[in-house]
Amino acid sequence: MTLRYHTFQNTDPPVLANIWRSRSGQRGFLQPVSADLFEQYVMAKPYFDYKGLFVARQDDRPAGFAHAAFGSNESGDKLSYELGVTCVVVVRPDCAEAETASGLLERCEQYLRSRGARVLYGGAIRPLNPFYLGLYGGSELPGVLDSDLVARELYRSHNYKEVDRTIILHGDLRTFLAPIDRRQQQIRRKMLVQVTADPPTRNWWEACTIGDFDLTRFELVPRGGGPPLAHATVRNMEATSMSGPARMAGLIELGAERSHRRRGLATFLLTEVFRQLIRQGFTFIEAQTMQHNVAGVGLYRKLGFREVDQGIVFRKEAGR
Repeated sequence: MTLRYHTFQNTDPPVLANIWRSRSGQRGFLQPVSADLFEQYVMAKPYFDYKGLFVARQDDRPAGFAHAAFGSNESGDKLSYELGVTCVVVVRPDCAEAETASGLLERCEQYLRSRGARVLYGGAIRPLNPFYLGLYGGSELPGVLDSDLVARELYRSHNYKEVDRTIILHGDLRTFLAPIDRRQQQIRRKMLVQVTADPPTRNWWEACTIGDFDLTRFELVPRGGGPPLAHATVRNMEATSMSGPARMAGLIELGAERSHRRRGLATFLLTEVFRQLIRQGFTFIEAQTMQHNVAGVGLYRKLGFREVDQGIVFRKEAGR
């Protein structure tokens, strides 16, 4: 067995799609994929660097690929090279998985260090989310899915430490029952939900990472006027749904003004979001939150969500 590696070439998109399709049946890998989807979600990004994407060949047959890149600075107007991330490592199951994946990761690490990375992350997650939203994970990029056994064991074997976890939850809109209590009725009398289809992105990084998707923003505002007190953003996952013909939406942002938290506003807003999605024919909604967000996890479970997977955030110092 001979393994060879090369950086991305213009003829590689069909190769990447073929390798990705070899993971059919594995949760979190969009199927089916095409070279066109890779062009849209990966190569078309303005910061795509050929030198950061590596393809492995075993005996001259495509065996796997991995992609290293960077996130943005705090203001979201340019890349930051201090934190590097290996976004995905994908290996065909009929190849030497561990050896191929190890060679790909080592090349990703070398690339990230050469560009100035001081800390390395395994698995893309906001704000280290330059590529693969819509292809890997679900509503958002989750880090490394627990169900992605090859990548999970790869990072652990290369001295990455688990520093956080994401919780991935699904809600069945067909069986959703809106909570009814006095506080929710009071909010209804005082608040309105404003809906904005295709809202403008707030900075360059948002335009690059979520600008390709069909977004809807919901804002909870006082009936008498004033700034929004809570907000939610949903993306249509229909083209990237893991549920076949079922229509799925992804909740990618949920927040409330600090002085108005724990007053039931998020519950009320999500209830109104779900009602609108049901009217539009959606049957499922996916949400993601960090495991330490106890209030967020509790809110989703109160609204009938169930956990379907977890993601792991892996990290190590670049010098190790």
